[in-house]
Formats: sequence, C-alpha cells, structure tokens
Amino acid sequence: MIKNFYLGLIHGPVRNKFEQEVVTSVTNLDIHDIARTGRTFDIKKYFIVTPVEAQTKLLNRVLGYWEKDQANQYNPYRFDALSRVDVAKSFEELIERVTQIEGEKPFVVTTGANLKGENLFTPQSLINKINLDNRSLLLLFGTGYGLLDRMIAETDGSLTPINGFAPDGYNHLSVRSAVAIYCELLRNACRSIKSID
Repeated sequence: MIKNFYLGLIHGPVRNKFEQEVVTSVTNLDIHDIARTGRTFDIKKYFIVTPVEAQTKLLNRVLGYWEKDQANQYNPYRFDALSRVDVAKSFEELIERVTQIEGEKPFVVTTGANLKGENLFTPQSLINKINLDNRSLLLLFGTGYGLLDRMIAETDGSLTPINGFAPDGYNHLSVRSAVAIYCELLRNACRSIKSID
C-alpha cells in the first residue's frame, strides 16, 4: 500500500543534548541492522547521510565488501539487505536523489521523540495521504538528539512520536529500534486500511 518506501538516516547536521549542531559518527550496527529492517519491510533504498568525507569513505568500503561474490556466499541475507543501502552527503542531496529515482519529489516525513505541532500524522493518516496523492514516501530519522528544526520545517510533516509505558516519560529509543517500530506501525496501518476496503 506504499508506492515506494525510502529511509534516510541523518548523521549531520543534527542536534546534540545541548541543542548544538553536530555531526554524529556512522556506526556499523546502524548500517547493518537498519538495512535488514528495510529489506524486511521492502524499503526501496536506505540512505545514510553524512557530510564527513572520511565517514563516506568508510561507508563505501563497508558496502563495497558486501557487493562481492564472496560476501554473497558467506551471508546472502546480509548481502541482499545491504544492496539497498546508499550514501548521500546532505539532506538536500538525499531529496534530489530520491526525486531522480521517482521522477517526482517524494512525500518527506520526519520522526522524533519530542515532535509536536499541527503537521503530525498518525501512521494511518500518513498512509491515507500518500495513497490519495499517489506519492512515494521518504521517512527521515535523526541520530544524536534528533533532526534540526529548520530541516523539519522543509518537510511535509512528521509522524507522531512513539510512546512507551515508562511512568516518568522516559523516551529515548535507539534509532535502530525506532526504525523497526515505525515500519511495523506503517505496515499495520496498511493492513487496517486494506481490511476496511
């Protein structure tokens, strides 16, 4: 029920706990685990966004290994998942790359633990919106302490935050967990809408 689904993991610029703009480090866990989640939920491409050239080289080296036949023989599931991973140097380049693939700009939606405001979508209202407009979806995740306000302002909206049961309001999931939960919430929304039809 999602025309084409993309993920973007932003490493910079993002916020740190002091509300400063920073660039976070790319982690091997985020490369592999989010790729596997993406493959499970049929993500067309998972983009890792970093402006740091050394990190781009590291990413390309890791991904380059998993493009080899020996990697496919060693772990075909990992090989398959990582074939959908790509690298972009900026938020703007990410949008441009997905637009080139799709032939039109995707519906760009952010996520975050503390997002508020008028332009919030529930998973079901987001699925209804992109299906009505027949648009592809680009779902953005921030590392560190989240995406910058100016970046969020340039998107089409945000998904409602994931809330757990912690009575003190603790809400600080790893980005890998958040990606998996949001993908499952969107899948359930698709199934719910399909069963109504």
